[in-house]
Amino acid sequence: MPFSDFHGNSEVVRTLREMLAREHFPHGVILSGPQGSGKFTLAHMVAKAMNCLERPITDGLPDFCGHCANCLRIAQGDALEERFAEAVEVRESMRDADKRETRILVQTHPDVLIIPPDPPQMLVKVDQVRHVIHEIYYKPVEGRERVYIFSDAEFMKEAANSLLKILEEPPEFATIFLLSDNPSALLPTIRSRCMHLRLAPVPADEVEQYLAKVRPEWKPRERALVARVCGGGLGRARSFDLPAYLAARQDALTLLAPAMGKQDHSDLFRVTDTYRSGAEGKAKTERLIRTLYALLEDMLFLKSGTPELVRNHDIQPELARLAAQADFTWIVTATRRLGELESGMRRNLLRSLALDTFATSLER
Repeated sequence: MPFSDFHGNSEVVRTLREMLAREHFPHGVILSGPQGSGKFTLAHMVAKAMNCLERPITDGLPDFCGHCANCLRIAQGDALEERFAEAVEVRESMRDADKRETRILVQTHPDVLIIPPDPPQMLVKVDQVRHVIHEIYYKPVEGRERVYIFSDAEFMKEAANSLLKILEEPPEFATIFLLSDNPSALLPTIRSRCMHLRLAPVPADEVEQYLAKVRPEWKPRERALVARVCGGGLGRARSFDLPAYLAARQDALTLLAPAMGKQDHSDLFRVTDTYRSGAEGKAKTERLIRTLYALLEDMLFLKSGTPELVRNHDIQPELARLAAQADFTWIVTATRRLGELESGMRRNLLRSLALDTFATSLER
């Protein structure tokens, strides 16, 4: 998979390749963009190009061959979710004492390290950064550059301060990538020491064309819906769980029904009772909350007279009826209470009861 296979953001890709050509790559790079925009894929491509044994030139700029020993070993980390799951499984099999001391890291090549957020808090922890500090000053073993990719740059405070120490005095042969949906959450002192490149969303029509190739089993209207809901993220669109989203959307509409005047709450209680404790229930609840945000946003677009921005366009008539019964104040209030619900989920509130409370609190 050479650079030419990366979809969209050709200017950002060219900028990175030009820096590779000058052999003067920044020691810290922030790659930001919406979920699924290809931040990890692009950073991993750069890691391959930095350490490719053949270093081919395409369109006058450095590329990577994809079949040399270094490219193949680095490519084993392409399936990051699988490698992450394997690392978590290994840690869970350890003794409790060892488990507490072990942090999640993904490494398939000695000179390329991926640092994902550490569960269960899903934040980068100080011990992960200390591991980077311990080895970053050693020269590369089998490649030309050491590359460190923080796949989701949400840091605990102490971890962020530790990272700052590296960025202040980085070795000349190492590059740190910080991937973020929200770079403003990073410390200003970290941002000031990094080059910032932003990946823009891919237009919906291009996402549809891409999905026609990789998800041919979907109907055109399904591809159109996914292209809009994913907000221009090709990676997110490719792996999108459409049945789960449609189920979450139906549940979300049920939660909004009492606010629109429905007196019978039996459907509401039947739905919220399915949101149980445990990891599966947590993922289901998070999906529901994201979907509620999307529906409220679509209602806001309709109230603002910009229906072309609506993502759930296949149910636009139903959303229009909801928007007609709501005013801007109600939408703002619903969004704020949804944020409170999201915060409560992090404190392990009883999910079904919290969802009931959220839905009924919106009644007018």
